[in-house]
Amino acid sequence: MIQQQFIEKAKAIFEKDNSVTGMAVGGSWLTKEIDEFSDVDLVLFTEQKVSGDRELMLQYARSIGDFLSGFTGEHVGEPRVLICLYDNPLLHVDIKFLTIDEFSDRVETPVILIDKTGMLAAQIAQSQAKFPYPDYQWIEDRFWTWVHYALLKIGRGEYMEAFDFFGFLRMVVFGPLLHIKNNNLPRGVRKVEMSLNTDDFINLQKTIPQYSRQSLLESLHNSVVLYKELRAELFVNNVQLQKNAEVKVLEYFEEIKKRK
Repeated sequence: MIQQQFIEKAKAIFEKDNSVTGMAVGGSWLTKEIDEFSDVDLVLFTEQKVSGDRELMLQYARSIGDFLSGFTGEHVGEPRVLICLYDNPLLHVDIKFLTIDEFSDRVETPVILIDKTGMLAAQIAQSQAKFPYPDYQWIEDRFWTWVHYALLKIGRGEYMEAFDFFGFLRMVVFGPLLHIKNNNLPRGVRKVEMSLNTDDFINLQKTIPQYSRQSLLESLHNSVVLYKELRAELFVNNVQLQKNAEVKVLEYFEEIKKRK
């Protein structure tokens, strides 16, 4: 497996680097779901803080393979990650740069490959991985305004803008909530094809429109139906429902449907 070969090469190189205190691997390596389409998620621990110094991050990345390109992960909210593409073989590798002290806040417990001082294992032993779950109140406070926004775009004829909106809803609302319903971690729409039961996946597919006014409106209707079903099943009693906004937006929905 090309991922294992890359990891073994990186381990051999970083074991000789005195500035490196540890290395671990996470992602699909942990769940043993790695296949030919998997990327590699490395965590590199250094004596001194490296994140924030892009050139130094690139220097480490270039040392372990046939480096093609790399950029930091601000767009996914993690500037400490360098997202890399290597050649021979062509492989996507994410490298997160941390000090040992920064590792107490983590979403998973990776497999330790290098731990020169034993401090990495100690840090794992005294802390707990916590995957972020969606805030149901945050979703409810926004959902009906989002639906209204989509109706405005459809009503004006900005179908491409409205089309893209559904991808946002699936990533932020439906994917995570359906994963939770199916006892999975709420990883957006990652692996929904394999991780959701058949009925849930069919309902998610119904939120995918074609490029037409009628299809956009049907998909938005299906989105509302799916959201209300998930809300009823998952949301606890202390979530304050935005009933007034819901009523007004659904009235406007009916008005837009009547127009041509």
